[in-house]
Amino acid sequence: MKRRLLPALLAGCLCANAAHAASTPDTEAADTAARAWLALIDSNDFAASWQQAAALFKASISQQQWLDALHSARSPLGKLQARTLQSTVPARTLPGAPPGDYVVIQYRARFDNRAEAIETVTPQREADGSWRISGYFVN
Repeated sequence: MKRRLLPALLAGCLCANAAHAASTPDTEAADTAARAWLALIDSNDFAASWQQAAALFKASISQQQWLDALHSARSPLGKLQARTLQSTVPARTLPGAPPGDYVVIQYRARFDNRAEAIETVTPQREADGSWRISGYFVN
């Protein structure tokens, strides 16, 4: 299975085997933000996904680099058929990222051209209290 890695991946080396964390208001808010952000990608609004990402994400990759990387990784998968929550793991620190409030979320996904995939999305709580995405990859 070819692994598709996208830049700004704070979650890349975390939590693949983590147990499903108990749901808390923070993980619920992070999941809500992640699903809204993924909906932009699912509707091919890749530019909006960059615009609505966390400041850390935007500082690590230009919009054009993100569009190119996302198009390369997601377009071959085809249309999303289903996505279910697999795990939510709160974290205060992540490799290569400043300390903060993060939630590493994994979803099982099914696409037209791939029956099984794992999407890892890492929302980060920004200074204003909102959750924005700081990392994403699909495997």
